[in-house]
Amino acid sequence: MLFKKVSVLDVLPDQERQIKAKVQSLAPNYVLNASEEDLVASLADEFTLDTPVLDEAGIHVDYGEHQIDVSRDPMRMIHDRDRPFYVAGTRVTFIIPFTGDANLLTVQPQNFSYRLGTSKAEIVKSEIHVTYVNANLNAQGAKREFDDELRQIKQNLGNLKMALDRHNAGLEQLIRTQIQQRKNKLLADANLAAAIGFPIKRRDDVVATYSVPVQKRRPKMEHPAVPSGPFQPEPVLAMAEYDDILGIIRNMVQVMEQSPKAFEKMGEEDLRTHFLVQLNGQYEGRATGETFNFQGKTDILIRDEGRNVFIAECKFWAGEKQFFETIDQLLSYLSWRDTKAAVLIFNRNVNFTEVLTKIAESTPKHKNYKRTVGKLNESSFRYVFHQPNDQNRELTLTLLAFDVPSVRRSHSEDKAQPSADN
Repeated sequence: MLFKKVSVLDVLPDQERQIKAKVQSLAPNYVLNASEEDLVASLADEFTLDTPVLDEAGIHVDYGEHQIDVSRDPMRMIHDRDRPFYVAGTRVTFIIPFTGDANLLTVQPQNFSYRLGTSKAEIVKSEIHVTYVNANLNAQGAKREFDDELRQIKQNLGNLKMALDRHNAGLEQLIRTQIQQRKNKLLADANLAAAIGFPIKRRDDVVATYSVPVQKRRPKMEHPAVPSGPFQPEPVLAMAEYDDILGIIRNMVQVMEQSPKAFEKMGEEDLRTHFLVQLNGQYEGRATGETFNFQGKTDILIRDEGRNVFIAECKFWAGEKQFFETIDQLLSYLSWRDTKAAVLIFNRNVNFTEVLTKIAESTPKHKNYKRTVGKLNESSFRYVFHQPNDQNRELTLTLLAFDVPSVRRSHSEDKAQPSADN
């Protein structure tokens, strides 16, 4: 019967219990190896309550003869009321198609309003059948009854939807909290707290020379597949340290902007050297250029206690194709444990606004892109990518674009100025 089987006040707490039980049932290595965001998204998809939606435009009618037992009708002269007494009558069934979870049509909302009159409403697959049977049934009376019943069904569905929408809106946070609590417990049990992050030793005697002010219906999702084998913990660079490194790089760019004559003829290697000077000043000589790492030589690499903690690649902007090649090149340098990297895009002789627009449009097209974190400022973009051979091994990739001073051009060179698409 519609809206009469179980209260929404019982359904929603039970859903939360099921979510907690589901997270606890996942194998420890799976929880530790799986991409947290992918796992959250797949579980949220699994536990989202899909409120039924009525297809009012598709309502139609079925009718026919029906034998009616009137043995209990006190207005009829019947000698033996202990036995059925049938008369010919009429059946009219209004059929309402719907989409969504049919089981939720049995859930009673908090503000429940329903008057079941002479109809018999039942759920038949993806349809609600509202049936009226009477010996003296007429079209106007049946339509009037149905209109009133349809209004009440819609009212109850609306009340139910409000509760389910609130539940669905909080699903991802609920699931994320459960996963993080499970991870923390597993790591603590195995004494692996160091895997969460560590700071790099900073020099106490260094002044931040170039500080700048801080500017304040869907497809079914599968659970992420993870590689077999036990979880292998690895220390990772803390996000605060990562942002500090990027801040040092941005501060150096500000110096370039303030003294354009000193930098206007420099190529990639010379510009990179100035970044390395500042990074080594802050990180005790651990920042190196063109240092061998995994499958190639990266432009900027910071190591701590024998581990790579930051990797960056520098390139002048030369269009989307080379931009993707630069990202591919950087990814090929990363080992499995490297989780934070950056691409430094130097722009010279190209409209900088066009370059920024092209970066924002192009990056999500890359085959290893997973999601956008956001813009750090007008010319800095942060994304989550996955390692080329492991969808679950995620890395934070920040793209920093800089408009560097350019050599003064002749009039003929101005005419040949490249565009951001070249």
